[in-house]
Amino acid sequence: MSTATATSVTLARNENQALGIGQFACDFMKSGDPSDAVKHRTIQFFTDSVLCGLSALALQTNAPVVLREEALTYPLDGGATVFGSTERVSPEKAILANASAVREWDSNGTNFGYNPALGHTAGEFGHNDFYAVPVAAAQVAGLDGATALRGMICLDEIRGRLSEVFSLKSYKIDHVVHGAIGSAAVYGAMLGATPEQIESAIGMVVAHYIPWRAIRAGKQLSDSKGASAAISTEVAIMAMKRSMKGFIGPKDIFRNPEAIWRQFEPTDGDSPFDLVLSTSGDDFAVMGMHFKLGLYEHQSAGALQGLIDLVSANPGVLENPASIKGITIVAYEPAFGIIGDPAKREPKTRQSADHSMVYIVSTKLRKAIEHAAAKGSGSIADGNDEWWKLLMLAPIDYGREAIANPATRELMDKIDFEHGGKEYDDRYPDGIPTSMVIEMADGTKYDSGLVMYPSGHARNTTADLDDILMHKASLLGALAMDDAATIIDRCNNIESATDLSGLWDVKIQQRDSVD
Repeated sequence: MSTATATSVTLARNENQALGIGQFACDFMKSGDPSDAVKHRTIQFFTDSVLCGLSALALQTNAPVVLREEALTYPLDGGATVFGSTERVSPEKAILANASAVREWDSNGTNFGYNPALGHTAGEFGHNDFYAVPVAAAQVAGLDGATALRGMICLDEIRGRLSEVFSLKSYKIDHVVHGAIGSAAVYGAMLGATPEQIESAIGMVVAHYIPWRAIRAGKQLSDSKGASAAISTEVAIMAMKRSMKGFIGPKDIFRNPEAIWRQFEPTDGDSPFDLVLSTSGDDFAVMGMHFKLGLYEHQSAGALQGLIDLVSANPGVLENPASIKGITIVAYEPAFGIIGDPAKREPKTRQSADHSMVYIVSTKLRKAIEHAAAKGSGSIADGNDEWWKLLMLAPIDYGREAIANPATRELMDKIDFEHGGKEYDDRYPDGIPTSMVIEMADGTKYDSGLVMYPSGHARNTTADLDDILMHKASLLGALAMDDAATIIDRCNNIESATDLSGLWDVKIQQRDSVD
């Protein structure tokens, strides 16, 4: 049976956890009491995601543009809105479009499902892709910004805690399933669904709409990879709406012997896990999630921090780039398998380049070398935060010309990417264990040492996140519109907003595509 403390509720493996999630969502939307720190962190992730989405639309990336145009063909009085419009459309279509846009750059928040205090260390991936759900629900129901923010925290809590207890990737299932479950629960709770109706919708999501990681396989990735969360969330909202109209989906799906949970992790009848969900205080899943300080696959963050640490301490590397003989990066699984795939050494598309360790590192190093040449010195920034801001990877760094840049390609050819074995693997997902050695032509070797908690990581205590994130918002905002200050302020102050109907009423500029 479920048990509760002053700050959390535990859904035991021997109970109906789908119904329990429904009850949790309904209760949380009425009386959840997250701390100010949790609200601030969630707003940081929310604002970050919005600027990612707006800039992706401005630069005319394919999937966000296609799905936004699709959404606008589904007008609905009392519906929700897409970025850059006040026209009301079907909420699942608005969510599809907006969630696709925020994910397109692969630059918004991420999590690795790690909670050692409870022994919940499954390490499943996830991203802060789903804030379109509580915003749309608030627009449909006429709720205020504080309620939408509570919905964001609730959704992150559900999907974040699921990622701590069940690793979908281990079974080639895409991680967005956890987010789809959270989306159905929060949308339903905000629209007045009963726990039983939410249970039904979760059952439909799991029984009918399981995405495989086939969307992430292959040499060159497609739109399906970036739009995976959006598409799964679209069907989650459809399932929730259908359930609220009386359709009855499979009950008790986490204990269903033929659903994914017990199929992949067989039991004698229970769910494979207990699920602990926070109701108040500081200990929410969002506090363990990580920021990307630019555009890059987060598994590369340790290497990027190692690069900054190494060249900032040894400016001669940047002053004599022709003398770089070789670069060795050592990291853990799954980083080695995902962004070290030999096929990713020859990226031809942005989606493949941002999942190529050798490309990401070489591009950041090339930018540093260019800055050093322009300044006439390898000391190009003062302090860690300034290095991150100066070298921040932007959409143009993954464009057609950048991917073919001969200086980048020359650096890529000098990189060896190695698996660090058990020593490194055991340190993940606590951190992002990575090290880098740059060897010069004269035999001198510069070693970054082991990086565990790079800037942007939840357990990093040295970076000034507010400062770096504001730089990122300004960089992406300048791509999206002539003056992004208004939308940045609007997002940062969402808790005090009384009406969200005009939240996305902004003028998105049309820029040249980088793809």
